[in-house]
Amino acid sequence: MDTSARTDGLRPDRAAPGVESGRPTDWALRPAQPVDVEAIAELRATVMRPDLERLGRFDEHRVRQRLRDSFSAQHTSVIVADGAFAGCVTVRPAEDGRWLEHFYLAPGLQGRGLGSAVLRTLLKRIDTDGLCARLNVLQGSAARRLYERHGFTVEIQDPIDVYMVRRPGAGAPEADVRAGP
Repeated sequence: MDTSARTDGLRPDRAAPGVESGRPTDWALRPAQPVDVEAIAELRATVMRPDLERLGRFDEHRVRQRLRDSFSAQHTSVIVADGAFAGCVTVRPAEDGRWLEHFYLAPGLQGRGLGSAVLRTLLKRIDTDGLCARLNVLQGSAARRLYERHGFTVEIQDPIDVYMVRRPGAGAPEADVRAGP
């Protein structure tokens, strides 16, 4: 399936223009479309591979198929940085709040503040509604530190997953003056 119509022909393994030497200068969230699923599945495989291999759980087909099976364009946003496909995030309604899922950034954009900016924006929206935010992260994943900096705490864990929760207003997100919605 050709996804270029919705991802502007940009692949998740290429850094957005203007961010190779620093932080993205402009970013936005746009609603995902059904045709985005393959680009997002490929990004998921790329981003999760090191952690899944470390845990002995990487499967070339399964890593993509799990995304395809759970993809919800209705609840997913594509992250665009400096005009290029940069990642995605799903915010799914749940009984007691919101689940953050499938939060992936292209490897070349990680560690530059974009993930924090996106997360702050999402958490402000969730806090406005007075809801808890929940997510799970793989054991040993560097992403856990990002979530902890934004007020998430461990609720329960097993040998593979760490389930985290953030109560409304915990670690209140500060304004991101650089860019964003």
